[in-house]
Amino acid sequence: MELYEQIRREYEHGAGTIRAVARKCGVHRREVRRALASAMPAERKRPQRVRPKLAPAIPFIDAILEADRKAPRKQRHTAHRIWTRLRREKPEIVVGESTVREYVNLRKQAMGLLGREVFVPQSYQFGGEAQVDWYEAWADFHPGSEDLSPGTPKVDGQRRKVYIFCMRSMASGAAFHRAYPHATQQAFLEAHQLAFRWFGGVFRTLRFDNLTSAVKKILRGHQREETTRFIAFRSHWGFRAEFCTPGEGHEKGGVEGEGGQYRRNHLVPVPQVRSLEELNRLLESESGQEQGRLIAGRSQTIGAAMLAEREHLLPLAEEGFDLAALHFPQVDARGCIKVLTNFYSTPLPVGTSVQAKVYSAYVEVWHGGRSVARHERCHDRFQHVLELEHYLDVLAKKPGALAGSTALEQCRTQGRWPAGYDCSWARVCEREGHQAGTRAMIEVLLLSRTHGAARVRQAVDAALSMGTASLSGVRYLLSVDCRQADADATAVEIGALRRYDRPQPSMEAYEQLRPSWTETTVATEVIQ
Repeated sequence: MELYEQIRREYEHGAGTIRAVARKCGVHRREVRRALASAMPAERKRPQRVRPKLAPAIPFIDAILEADRKAPRKQRHTAHRIWTRLRREKPEIVVGESTVREYVNLRKQAMGLLGREVFVPQSYQFGGEAQVDWYEAWADFHPGSEDLSPGTPKVDGQRRKVYIFCMRSMASGAAFHRAYPHATQQAFLEAHQLAFRWFGGVFRTLRFDNLTSAVKKILRGHQREETTRFIAFRSHWGFRAEFCTPGEGHEKGGVEGEGGQYRRNHLVPVPQVRSLEELNRLLESESGQEQGRLIAGRSQTIGAAMLAEREHLLPLAEEGFDLAALHFPQVDARGCIKVLTNFYSTPLPVGTSVQAKVYSAYVEVWHGGRSVARHERCHDRFQHVLELEHYLDVLAKKPGALAGSTALEQCRTQGRWPAGYDCSWARVCEREGHQAGTRAMIEVLLLSRTHGAARVRQAVDAALSMGTASLSGVRYLLSVDCRQADADATAVEIGALRRYDRPQPSMEAYEQLRPSWTETTVATEVIQ
């Protein structure tokens, strides 16, 4: 800029010619002409620089970004996540995070993967407010994993969508995460109770969007017609609920951003788990690691701020809220009750009225003040969730229905019908006939009510190893196990209870009451 000014000044008030100005300033005549044409120097073209440090990492970064095209939109790699993986998986490549960040930004712009969001920072008091929301994520369930929907056929090694509940403290930045197969009202309320215990208290205000688990109808302004169970739950725990304007997610931007950053940093790549319980253990472990993170602009880590906030929270309720949703169906001709949109088996007679308690993960059937059946909750529609044990009394009268029963098929699908049962069933049918063999197999299954399914399974396997499959053989092995269990019982020290010991009773005092007759006297009296 100074050179252009000197050239223009020299041309106007000094040498006066382009050649003379070029000779005096030591530049080419073309540069003099450019300076005379414009006082602002033209932007220089930047040559393509060689990147010796980044070049070995470019194929690795490009492969990750290309794979992100098929990944869920909210579970794609950030530049920081790519740099972290690069350090861990390619330790021989040494490159700075800023270099990787710059390259990733350019590549994402070229690939159309870059999105931008705007948020408004706010300040909060300890214990004042927490924000609640659901977000979606994907997980790969390995072979042998538990099926998320008990009423459907089990498919192993499948990528499935889960719904993760998130409650974030706006003052400390700590967040609680828990995964569910579906975002039902029971899961919503259960996750609140778990979150309160995790934080160690209750926030004074919770901010929600207008989810159907809490809001029945949106009225004018911020007024809402809330669901009955949510009102009772809120009254039980003593917090105040606030709801966002429909379509204005930035009003709870803290939890919106928390779900995104947690998913990008802890659920990328897509987690590989065997069951939903294992996924929740992973979420809990990752949340513990989050407590060591320092949020930009704050002086305390998340964990330290969470401990300081615990003193400002409302105390926990002495008892938890009853989370069950109650239904009162009747047992139909198939031995099932209809709860919501699915059917669950019971061991009760047809026409019996029962009470069904629906929780987030299971359904309980109550009758006469006791629980008579419990099933994993099915989240599909119009499915039958059947338990073979509920039909054993009926099958004892109708043995021909066992082989093709849906309850047996579901038992096989869920892996609860061992191969030893089929082998024993086939052998006894071959020896005694199909009908008699099936009756014997049903009698074996009925033994599980007394001895337990695990012991009956062991007895059947032991009988097969001895070359028999008869019902009497299984019963004998179970009775031997019972006697061995009794024989293995060992005495234990009862300690202070010895002061209640009493001596064994003596019969000597009763002997004095017997008459002292002799055999002669007795014989004389009989003769007389």
